[in-house]
Amino acid sequence: MTTAVLTVDQVAERLGISRWKAHGLIRSRELASFKIGRCRRISEAAVEAYVSLRIEQEAA
Repeated sequence: MTTAVLTVDQVAERLGISRWKAHGLIRSRELASFKIGRCRRISEAAVEAYVSLRIEQEAA
């Protein structure tokens, strides 16, 4: 199983939000991320988990 790793800009584009908002989600730990050297990366699985959680919260 291979999981793609995305940049903050790619995540922002996929979610249809600003880069600033994506960084805010990372800072608040709503969106899991990790660093490779000085570069911040987010797995596709983390993005999917975030979206699923938001959908569940909105449905409740």
